[in-house]
Amino acid sequence: MSAEIVVVPHTHWDREWYEPFQRFRLRLVALLDEVLEAMEREPGYHFTLDGQLACVDDYLEVRPENRGRVAALVESGRLAVGPWQILLDEFLCSGENIVRNLELGMSRAEQLGGAMPVGYLPDMFGHTAQMPQILHKAGLRDACVYRGVPSSVITDAFAWVAPDGTALRTQYLPVGGYGNGAHLFAEGGDLGNRAEAFVQTMREWHGPEGPLLAMYGTDHSAPVRGLPQMVAAMGARMDTLSGYIGQYSGEVDGLPRVVGELRSHARANILPGVISVRAHLKQAMGRAERMVERYAEPLATLWGAEWPGRFLDMAWWRLVDAGGHDSVTGCGVDETALQVAARIAEAEHLGQAVRDMVTARLAETVPSDAVLVVNPTPAPRRAVVVVDVAGTSPLADADGEPLPTQPLEYAPTLLLDQEMNAETALSMVHGTELFGRHITGWSVEDGVLTFRVARESTSVFDVEELRADVRDIHHVRILAETRRLVATMVEVPPLGHTTVRPRPREESSSPRTPGGHVAACWLRSDVAPLPVRGDPEVLDNGLIRVLIAGDGTLTLIGEDGTKITGAGRIVEGGDVGDTYNYAPPASDWIVSKPESVKTELIYLGPLVAVVEISRTYRWPAEGVVVHDTPELPPGSRSLRTERTVVTTRVELRAGERYVRLKIDFDNRCTDHRVRLHIPMAEPATKSYAEGQFAVVSRGRDPEGGCGETPMPTYPASSWVAAGHVAALLEHVTEYELVDGDLALTLLRSVGYLSRNCNRLRPEPAGPQLPTPAAQARGHHSVSLALMPYGTSWREVVPEAETYRHDLLLVPGRAHPALPLPAPGCGLSVTGDGVVMTSLRVRDGWQELRVVAMSPHPTEALISGNLSQARYADLRGRPGASLQVVDGAVRLPLMAWEISTLQIRQL
Repeated sequence: MSAEIVVVPHTHWDREWYEPFQRFRLRLVALLDEVLEAMEREPGYHFTLDGQLACVDDYLEVRPENRGRVAALVESGRLAVGPWQILLDEFLCSGENIVRNLELGMSRAEQLGGAMPVGYLPDMFGHTAQMPQILHKAGLRDACVYRGVPSSVITDAFAWVAPDGTALRTQYLPVGGYGNGAHLFAEGGDLGNRAEAFVQTMREWHGPEGPLLAMYGTDHSAPVRGLPQMVAAMGARMDTLSGYIGQYSGEVDGLPRVVGELRSHARANILPGVISVRAHLKQAMGRAERMVERYAEPLATLWGAEWPGRFLDMAWWRLVDAGGHDSVTGCGVDETALQVAARIAEAEHLGQAVRDMVTARLAETVPSDAVLVVNPTPAPRRAVVVVDVAGTSPLADADGEPLPTQPLEYAPTLLLDQEMNAETALSMVHGTELFGRHITGWSVEDGVLTFRVARESTSVFDVEELRADVRDIHHVRILAETRRLVATMVEVPPLGHTTVRPRPREESSSPRTPGGHVAACWLRSDVAPLPVRGDPEVLDNGLIRVLIAGDGTLTLIGEDGTKITGAGRIVEGGDVGDTYNYAPPASDWIVSKPESVKTELIYLGPLVAVVEISRTYRWPAEGVVVHDTPELPPGSRSLRTERTVVTTRVELRAGERYVRLKIDFDNRCTDHRVRLHIPMAEPATKSYAEGQFAVVSRGRDPEGGCGETPMPTYPASSWVAAGHVAALLEHVTEYELVDGDLALTLLRSVGYLSRNCNRLRPEPAGPQLPTPAAQARGHHSVSLALMPYGTSWREVVPEAETYRHDLLLVPGRAHPALPLPAPGCGLSVTGDGVVMTSLRVRDGWQELRVVAMSPHPTEALISGNLSQARYADLRGRPGASLQVVDGAVRLPLMAWEISTLQIRQL
């Protein structure tokens, strides 16, 4: 039987889950101490360390003296580490986060002797469509999976095919997943009998010939003592996972083919509720990833001085660490969620610090009365921005040409007016700072001290002169410069910058219209998009028309006549599931009609029109409770209700094909789900959602079979489209096509990590531990945009790019007498369906990554005074040269191809 069973000892190590990270680490150190001793004592011992370098790093931080011992075992091929830094949740991380995770893990593993050459994905809750291409372009030829495999796979290996056609041989772990051999060496019973039963079971999957894979290990488990002797007694052999898979590496001919993502419930639970639980973690991850990927790194690459690599590395370490499949998912205890949130916040702060360092450098040449506008996207932008400027003069661009403007708000100028003695007045002054501004001057008249303050000041401040002047004062007034918020439309070069500045004028300030709204001056209507017109019932910018109904819902009419009626309905229902799976109460109570609706016009155009809608609901206060009321069926929701006001800010900007929504409410209820419903223009059986380097088409009937009730709820990263309406998103959001609507989950409140009795999942997904913070009480705010589209989801791709990456505004820092600097152009990346996902510095080159979000071949045009260009793989290893013509590169792309190149600019 020795040729039939290959035993792979391993542990599946969740860094944090039902206990926080440091508590689990204490057990990890004890386990690896034991493993190292056993491997050094038994030369035939092999061990696979869960495919993630985090286990090694966490161990060596406590046992740094054992680094040499670990490296010796890795170099010998007996201890398999990597290739991942951490076992992530693939749907809750960006595509770039997945790449950096793999890059970190493989780089760290090479320092110890080499990474396991297998894309080991043992416990992720389903798998993204582009994973085969990602692994292949990082140099890996094999994968290994457990969850999400469809019923069409009836063998223990299949060809997993990415949308671009890349196929990887993929080892499937049937009949117990990564613990299919955990029972072989249990106490009691006969080893031979257990081995024979194992062979009979696995032959049905593997076929009549060839060795069988026995994964010996479970969650947080240490191997049994005397394992090598028991393996020998069984007549089996011991190896690493890569040692077993290596004999078949890269062979895909004749294997069943599965194309795209793996999200079937047929063979194992995929626990889809993790997409929507603890929504604040998903929001934070989306913000932090965009900050680092699309602001900090690209701007530092093109406009920074010394490359801030260490800061960016720290940001990526935290993003990768937070992406674990029991971390950002939110399916751990509350202490774990707190630690994950802190990591994500640190990553965002690091990204902000780098971004601000670069933009401050640019702002040093911009006069202090002007505003720097930075474009984070690699295409020219004409867009509305809201700037904070001094005075009442109209705005002009860098060439002095007038800009269309719309005053929005004026800041108060009288900040203080009260009786005060000199000692108290002086105690408020800190250097030149007073009330958050800088003193530009002062005067004393009849015992009244009047300070003049501004946001910026170039005045020399003499404290002693002030002290002498204010000796006998009894009253203090603080007068601030006139400042206002102004909407204006600017044109900014790709990944570049421009400036906006008030210019002197002779005419008076814009007249005010009845109701306190300001009529704006549309200065360049010949070159600008059509103006926005707004009133409490209609917003229109010529590209999309928004009608506001009496119940607070919206009718959206696109430029081509596509009409969506009743968008924005709020639907609240019970959820007595857990952090893994939604479950409705036995007798649900759905609330979708508000008790009252109030609308208010905030801005009427012509650049920005805003209406605020307030809807009041009565939501059941609790989930399932024990009722003494005979007329209520068992499992009903609470009769006690909480008054909840849901405020929706509806914003339409000139030149945009979508309407922006900002939804706010205070959640005072438990065990429930809140969704936003958008009716489709026509019935749809398929949805299209952007994920990790791909657009995935999904039906309404997911495959079941394992036991977990299949739910047609899916993740969307930056947008989802169905039935001619699209939702543009700021973070990964759960959606479902239901009753002719596209439903987006805004909030899911639950009180347990896992419930032993979950109506939609018969077996527990973890321990039944309370998670009171997962009830998500308190204020919630969700921003998104809605867009009617005509014939194809492809119309949505460029709109999502602009919606998700707002122009960046930075106050000038130079002397106000200086002229405005010329606009700066960074790097242009254009092409049908081409999206930039990364731009950074690596080894003296600018490394650019693009993806073809297209089902057809396309071409990327990359321009910006290029001097050299070459291909690279996902690990940054250089490849063939690319021809540069007139400072640009034309890059042919296959459908759905991810391409990395390294460039230099003159």
